[in-house]
Amino acid sequence: MPHWSSRGNDLSFGRKLRDVNWGLVLLITLIASTGFATLYSAAGGSLDPWADRQMVRFAIGMVVMVAIALTDIRVWMRLSYLVYAIGVVLLVAVELFGRVGMGAQRWLDVGIFHIQPSEIMKIALILTLARYFHGLSYDEVGRIRWLFIPLAIVLVPVGLVIKQPDLGTAMLLLASSGAVFFFAGVRAWKFIAVIVAGGAALPVAWNFLHDYQKKRVLTFMNPEEDPLGSGYHILQSKIALGSGGFAGKGYMQGTQSHLSFLPEKQTDFIFTMLAEEHGLIGALVLIALYILLIAYGYAIALRARSQYARLLAGGITTMLFLYVFINIAMVSGLVPVVGVPLPLVSYGGTAMMTLLVGLGLLINVYVHRDVEIPRHMSGL
Repeated sequence: MPHWSSRGNDLSFGRKLRDVNWGLVLLITLIASTGFATLYSAAGGSLDPWADRQMVRFAIGMVVMVAIALTDIRVWMRLSYLVYAIGVVLLVAVELFGRVGMGAQRWLDVGIFHIQPSEIMKIALILTLARYFHGLSYDEVGRIRWLFIPLAIVLVPVGLVIKQPDLGTAMLLLASSGAVFFFAGVRAWKFIAVIVAGGAALPVAWNFLHDYQKKRVLTFMNPEEDPLGSGYHILQSKIALGSGGFAGKGYMQGTQSHLSFLPEKQTDFIFTMLAEEHGLIGALVLIALYILLIAYGYAIALRARSQYARLLAGGITTMLFLYVFINIAMVSGLVPVVGVPLPLVSYGGTAMMTLLVGLGLLINVYVHRDVEIPRHMSGL
């Protein structure tokens, strides 16, 4: 029998419920409420068609999040490989039966709603890598032969996502997986070698990009070259960001968004709309909330006793950071437009549920922070 700490033995429902970090739950609700208010403004002062649906999704997602947080962390460890297998099967199903939208085949139609399996895979990859590396010693992590299996675990779904095509999500999968490798103790020189090899392969990879992907990169470098075509989105976004000034134009007073100059104001460019209405002050307040949430996540990872819990919390938090960073950098013109939503704020069902499931796992790590999990699953 494995040894558990005295606190780890007390895993009653009441104790778990008391141990939920309700401050973190409040912070998540504050960020989501910012999204509800912005979506209400985007619809011209109406809950329909975005804010009301987003609130319903969030309410359901919160119930799921708390349920996940209260489930024994060892259950999630046992289910990690199964969740990954389901994710891969769904990605293959997208390839065979997926619904095509905006030139990409990324969704499955399950009748009453559509799901995007690549979003599910973001969580599945972190769960699986956390379990794999949990079973290795530090010396084993340092040996290359032990890295072939996790590399295959990452590259299979990344390849399927690139095929859809969805380069932005594929890059997110690679980056968040790389964070788990780093937290597990993979040596820095291996990352440097991969980065150098990736850089050397860029000229070859360029030839495999779709025309619209090449256009995004070229537009990022010079958006003024086609201001009414491929450069329209980012130019309008920059205009809206700049016109907000220090204090903004006022709630529901943004001209770029309400006169329909700003595209995708309810999804990818919602941060731009918020900044136009509330200015630099409003943008910094939202960024500060995200920084606090991310700091919470890394603190939870550092506090966890088991390697599985540390890797799980670190991977989820890094995924959240990447979402925030890429979206804000994208709408500011610092990186190419890749279609990454702003966490808990942008309108969208699958992305919202994915994030709340991930945050549920993060809170789960906090609740079970003192549970010691043996390295080999046979001890469970």
